Amino acid sequence: MAANKTLASLSSTRTFNLNVHVTDLQTQKTIEVNQESHVGFVMLEIVEKLDVTADYSDHALWWPEKKIWLQKARLSLASYGIIHDTQLMFTPQHKYVKLQMPDLQYIDMRLNFAVDVFHTVSELCTEIGIRHPEELSLMRPFETGTAKKRRKSTAKGPKGSGSDDASSQGSLGNGTLGKAPNTPGTPSSPISDRSGGRSGGSDFSYNGSDTLNPYSTALSPMLVHSPNTVTPDQLDKIGRGKGMVERSVFNTGWLASAESLMQQGIKEFDHLLLRFKYYNFFDINPKIDEVRINQIYEQAKWQILTEDVECTEEESITFAALQFQVKVAAQNPQNPTNVEEVDDIESALNDLQMTLEGTSSSNMDPHSVQPTTRATLTHIPEMKDNLNLIKAKSFGMKSSKGYFFQFKDTHISYYKQQTESMGPPIAKYNLKGCEVVPEVNIAKDKYHIKLRIPGPDMVELELGCNSSEQYVKWMAACRLASKGKTMADTGYEVEMSGVKTFLNMQSKNTDETDYAVGDHAGMQPEDFVPPRILTKYKSKQIAARILEAHSSFTKLGLQEAKMNFIRQWQSLPDYGTTRFAAKFRNSKKKQEIVGIGTNKISRYDVATRLNVQQWRYSSMKNWNVNWETREMIISCGDNGDNVIFSLVGGDVRLVHEFIGGYIFLSMRKDVNAAIDDEMFYKLTGGWNVIGGGEGKDWSSKIGL
Repeated sequence: MAANKTLASLSSTRTFNLNVHVTDLQTQKTIEVNQESHVGFVMLEIVEKLDVTADYSDHALWWPEKKIWLQKARLSLASYGIIHDTQLMFTPQHKYVKLQMPDLQYIDMRLNFAVDVFHTVSELCTEIGIRHPEELSLMRPFETGTAKKRRKSTAKGPKGSGSDDASSQGSLGNGTLGKAPNTPGTPSSPISDRSGGRSGGSDFSYNGSDTLNPYSTALSPMLVHSPNTVTPDQLDKIGRGKGMVERSVFNTGWLASAESLMQQGIKEFDHLLLRFKYYNFFDINPKIDEVRINQIYEQAKWQILTEDVECTEEESITFAALQFQVKVAAQNPQNPTNVEEVDDIESALNDLQMTLEGTSSSNMDPHSVQPTTRATLTHIPEMKDNLNLIKAKSFGMKSSKGYFFQFKDTHISYYKQQTESMGPPIAKYNLKGCEVVPEVNIAKDKYHIKLRIPGPDMVELELGCNSSEQYVKWMAACRLASKGKTMADTGYEVEMSGVKTFLNMQSKNTDETDYAVGDHAGMQPEDFVPPRILTKYKSKQIAARILEAHSSFTKLGLQEAKMNFIRQWQSLPDYGTTRFAAKFRNSKKKQEIVGIGTNKISRYDVATRLNVQQWRYSSMKNWNVNWETREMIISCGDNGDNVIFSLVGGDVRLVHEFIGGYIFLSMRKDVNAAIDDEMFYKLTGGWNVIGGGEGKDWSSKIGL
């Protein structure tokens, strides 16, 4: 017994040389240690042997063979099982990656490679101003063909570079101290790559009100306003033109939430995608979630345009109209301090006050409305001018006749001529609640306004303006009146600005041979509808339908339009379904599609793309993974029927994590409650020691 203790003591004090590769400087250092040497001692010895003075507080030891970080400085080498021939790396824990946001723009971000992805995303979302980071995750971009080969050849690097992990050089790599190549001096500063579609877009700066948002960050303005266009290469990478099976392969790129980026083979400067992984959105607040709402909207938009989510033809046109309204509203941002929405009661009281005070300001030109504010008005403005009244005749013909029109309050009336305006009008209509549709063709000097006025008998009026200037004023007044507001409202100038933008968008395309002339307001239909709609109809027809549908959404502001788009998206039958190629046990088909949704698992037929079977989470008793056969086993219903399937070309852990994640998110109740990390790992980490849903009945959980 004494002899054994002596041998153990000798082995623990026996010294050996430990080789450590310093990634920042691409150099190798040898440290003399023994089994009792602790990790902190090794790092201190490395820093002392380096001739370069720098901040190494972010550095740690990485063991490539075991794929673990040696983060506990007080633990001995023996505790980790390190022996004389072990190769370690001394590298920064935070590294730069090229991150693509849901709106497809790229940002160079400094991420934490030493913690699990769940916490890495949490830190990232804090930096970019997105609440509820548990809804997002990171995934690898899917590459095929020459792009994949090029990436592999780049990863190999020059001969003698050592292991693949050595290519991850950290923030001091390539001999450059203090910052990564092509990055700002501040290590945490992100870089925006605007090549992904910012060209031709507007430059946005901070809005003064953003300072009131506690979640606003330096990146907020860029992430609230997304690029106007994207490149064809970006569209290909997100699956445009791909089938259900091809697109399901994209979803195999999701990273494991319980493992670090380093453990999953991610290297510095790699491309990663940030996406909303779980579609169970919690507590969306338009006042503080501008970035979050925009990124959800953008991800939803691209799902519609790439046909990742099935929708009908009419739904596609509705989505296109809402998307067009978002574009128009974004180009005419309202200053919230000057254009506050006043509720109906306050608006009515203000109008009544101005009516009672009456009179004055006789200097106003009756043919125009001067920009003014409610505070300086003592009467409700009115417009008087000669317009044309367009009437439909038989065989699709139209007649045009001039009348003298008067616009006051929310009413429009017309007379045969100006001299008769003191008497009763030919007709008078209240435009509150009416539908206002533009009918414009700049190339032909056509500036018409279509009014559909509700009532016992629907009345349709078509007004013809004589110039673009006249059209802007009358169109803005009609839009305000449809909302129950007068030209005294501060929103009148904003409405005029919106109409001007509408005309400017069209004036960019005045060539008669271009399909987007005139009636299409400079619209490119391929930017608004899925490819199958483009192949079915002519661009001219699509643009006309979009503009007609758009007339119902002209009252919506930027945030309202985005939220309407999101709500419409959430109402689709296939909303929130992440699909994987799968092989079901006892099925004769070689491949089918399994879809993991917010509250159910669906089974799709590859040939017909139809949902042939589904199992709700509320009927699930337990779920687990058979690691020998790599199969997912789900027990459903009171009779204990088992659903057993494996993934084709993917790890079955992906399905386990999705199911556990949705069950975890359905349990959220308190907005201010901290995230229960332990419960998340228990539900999603079925491939770890913790275990997943095996033996647990989750059918009674709220929200399932």
